Amino acid sequence: MRRIVASFVAALVVAGCTTASEPTLTVLAAASLAEAFADLDPGEQVRYSFAGSQQLVAQVEAGVPADVVATADEAAMDRLVRANLVETPVVFARNKLAIAVRPGNPGRIRVLADLARPGLRLALADGTVPVGRFAQQALQKGSVRVRPVSLELDVKAVVSRVASGEAEAGIVYATDVTRASGVEGVAIPDDLNVVATYPAAVVRAGANRPLARRFVFRLTGDRGRAALAAHGFLAP
Repeated sequence: MRRIVASFVAALVVAGCTTASEPTLTVLAAASLAEAFADLDPGEQVRYSFAGSQQLVAQVEAGVPADVVATADEAAMDRLVRANLVETPVVFARNKLAIAVRPGNPGRIRVLADLARPGLRLALADGTVPVGRFAQQALQKGSVRVRPVSLELDVKAVVSRVASGEAEAGIVYATDVTRASGVEGVAIPDDLNVVATYPAAVVRAGANRPLARRFVFRLTGDRGRAALAAHGFLAP
């Protein structure tokens, strides 16, 4: 419990300056949303914390102060719904998978089956993370058996492994390869791909529920959709 709270505090990123008279929303969000959410202008002071969806759920369950939670899959959010910890979720975006490779694609990875090549260093997210579970589903669809060199706790860590050269490839979200420095993307065809659905919900224990509801509403409005589309997210 203490570790969860400590990691939450260390990860907080404050958007804008606050004053004593201005309430601050605390938003827990999936790591893949970091850049898109940084471009949001919700009209309030917002403190973001980005992590894997499984970590966000654990934080809400542990009672870490939060007003809004946004996950990269509905299964994670459903866990909070069943525990009556959040209000009714709203789907605000979708995403697809892609293969992240080094610039110039030195490993000559063209299709999903190339990830099974002997000696290829592949990084994946752990199966407890939405993108890790989706990657496993895509590999199963293609009957591709792999031996990853690492299993990471969020999608950003997979991107980092590839960008640093510790891995030659990784399965990430399409939005990560369109904006992340140090990697390029190889498309996964729709018949093998998996669509990620992103829901957001107001945390019942939050101190600013009216403002939190307005933040969630704006995610599906013109400004929110424009910010998300600019970073490659699909409409809900």
